[in-house]
Amino acid sequence: MNLLWLKALHIIFVVTWFAGLFYIVRLFIYQREAQDKADPDKRILTEQFKIMSRRLWLGITWPSAILTLILGGSMIYQLPGYLEKPWMHVKLTLVLLLYVYFFLCHMMFKEQQSDVYNMSSTGLRLWNELATLFLFAIVFLVVCKSTTDWIQMAGGMALLVLALVGGITVYNRLRKF
Repeated sequence: MNLLWLKALHIIFVVTWFAGLFYIVRLFIYQREAQDKADPDKRILTEQFKIMSRRLWLGITWPSAILTLILGGSMIYQLPGYLEKPWMHVKLTLVLLLYVYFFLCHMMFKEQQSDVYNMSSTGLRLWNELATLFLFAIVFLVVCKSTTDWIQMAGGMALLVLALVGGITVYNRLRKF
């Protein structure tokens, strides 16, 4: 397959994979918060969020994760010289960690499908922001193709973390009013 087609398809499935990762954790939050409601609302909302989660996770997110891996591997196969680049080592490490995050989300998915809720909605909100950090780090690394400016990248990521945590803190305070 043409390398440009592989790259385009890889980007498309990365986007759909991340969309699934972002939305599944939002559904986890909503389902967790539904547990604090009285019946019949609790039961109705929980069942609806389970259906939505199942369709998203199994119909979009899993296939996108698999196709992202296959297409990314195909590009590396066609351009093995990239494996000699330090930025690619960092990118592949981040991608490996992203797959760990993905599998941990899968464990949460299975737990919530079985009515097990181990995290608070605030904890899930923080968990959701990890995907944002992965997205920023991987995209900047791929676009800039540099690992030499660690101080600037680390500073930017630290500011992003502070902004995300600050935003969640403000949101939680506003919700209490």
